[in-house]
Amino acid sequence: MAEQGRRGVRARWLVLPVVALVAWGCVRGGGSSSDSAGPSRTPSAGASSAAKPSAAPSSPSGSYDPADYAPQVRTYAKKAGISAQLLMAILYNEDYKPHDAAFERSWQKYKPDAAFGIANMHRAAFDQTKRGRDFASRKWEELPDDRALAVEAAAWYLHDMSAELPSHWAGSYTREELMALGYNAGGGNMAAFARGAKMGSQASDYLTRLRDNWKKAGAAVGG
Repeated sequence: MAEQGRRGVRARWLVLPVVALVAWGCVRGGGSSSDSAGPSRTPSAGASSAAKPSAAPSSPSGSYDPADYAPQVRTYAKKAGISAQLLMAILYNEDYKPHDAAFERSWQKYKPDAAFGIANMHRAAFDQTKRGRDFASRKWEELPDDRALAVEAAAWYLHDMSAELPSHWAGSYTREELMALGYNAGGGNMAAFARGAKMGSQASDYLTRLRDNWKKAGAAVGG
């Protein structure tokens, strides 16, 4: 989950450490492959405990457009009871680094706490979110290879953020904006923002980009 401004983060990926780039090049040549973890939470009573895989894995590559996953976004947003437009906007917000499976794994070796998948989810957040859900048997390590799983996990993470929202909040934020801030910065920070706490530059930038991506996300999911 993004914690840097879009320009700053893009610049960081353009000047990746030599070790990571070399590793990426080697893996590719061989033909192979915001951000705090969310707080603890209990799955909703209606969540299924049956373990079954998500839709068939996609074929991740360096070329990626969040709109290509509109069908999965609509499907999992509906199951999780959240806005498909919000989920798609999150994918656009998180599209600040290369989402190539080989690259992600090479970068993770350099930075063990890095996030995985097109929704940039950390291990702790994924493991917490999957409990009692249809994808409970899946592993965080599968996210770079299965984009449908990444979308499904993000949908339920947003569902959990929604459940943690207070009934009333300060400021002019929409419900979806607070959920997005929770996705990026965690439930504790989301609650603080809802109480009127001033957000830092990272959260502010994330919210600005969400608003910038909102119309595009709506068009992508047909909303």
